[in-house]
Amino acid sequence: VQLVESGGGLVQPGGSLRLSCAASGFTFSAYSMDWVRQAPGKGLEWVSNINEGGTRISYADSVKGRFTISRDNAKNTLYLQMNNLKREDTAVYYCRFGAARGQGTQVIVSM
Repeated sequence: VQLVESGGGLVQPGGSLRLSCAASGFTFSAYSMDWVRQAPGKGLEWVSNINEGGTRISYADSVKGRFTISRDNAKNTLYLQMNNLKREDTAVYYCRFGAARGQGTQVIVSM
């Protein structure tokens, strides 16, 4: 299993970013996927889940209405569109399949 996240960066409050996760080594289209994040000095926080077909989606209350998870099974890629970013969204973001995570992509929300 290999998961490679990208798309992070420095953004001002209120800004947007789109994260991507390229998956390989398993049948991506057959499994649900998660985004999780870890803020500095804190534990891992679940952000969002999408089922294998993209028909069932759930979000943490902290991101509901601002973040959108999606997937392209033809490209074996998971996405997280993040709008109206807040300082408290600063974290390393990971895509997760079972117990596997990628190396993460850093998101910093700051003036």
